[in-house]
Amino acid sequence: MKAVILAGGLGTRLKPFTDIIPKPLLPLGDQSLLELQIELLKENGFDEIFLAVNYKADYIESFLGDGSKYGVKLHYSVETKPLGTCGPITLLKDKLTEPFLLMNGDILTKANFNDLYRKALEFKDSDFTIITKIITTPFRFGNIESEGHYVTGVEEKPDLKFEILAGMYLLKPEIFDSIPDDTYFGIDNLIHKLLKEKKPITKLLLKEYWIDIGVVEDYEKAKDIYATHFKK
Repeated sequence: MKAVILAGGLGTRLKPFTDIIPKPLLPLGDQSLLELQIELLKENGFDEIFLAVNYKADYIESFLGDGSKYGVKLHYSVETKPLGTCGPITLLKDKLTEPFLLMNGDILTKANFNDLYRKALEFKDSDFTIITKIITTPFRFGNIESEGHYVTGVEEKPDLKFEILAGMYLLKPEIFDSIPDDTYFGIDNLIHKLLKEKKPITKLLLKEYWIDIGVVEDYEKAKDIYATHFKK
């Protein structure tokens, strides 16, 4: 099975760490985030992985090599210009001739990718399956319930729950018909386009651990999580 990891971001919200090290290679103990992703993909049956790179591409390739030390085949697709979160896969169109996984390179997760892949294939009418995650955010204020001028109750600092994009997607090759070649094009652009064209988009809810490492606070949290749950 094939997977694409988007590893070309600048990581501006993680400066100064990313001034020297590209975000996907930030260490979480004795392993980098990208190495953890590759190992998890290998465990789930993905043996051919494409890395869409841009910022510090040479650094990433020299660090990871051809993938043999991880038991997979690694290929590198270098952007000559920013292509967003969806555009980079058009550079790999001739190689992605079967359903594949697309994921952001800044996610720490224990997702069962094999299970998600198999379930996505069951959606015969959909070429695009989104992996989602429920996150809970505490609200700072008490929520007042009322009828007219009379208070009927108060919910003190309720938790807000959102179902979000988890930065992981399962795509069939037919999806390339909806993505312009060599053009800056994001996942959000693809979603809006498919909805406008009334083409089905399916989703699968992720139950396993997941965190997006977007800012320094998330990175510090991920290092603690790694030491507790990921370190071998």
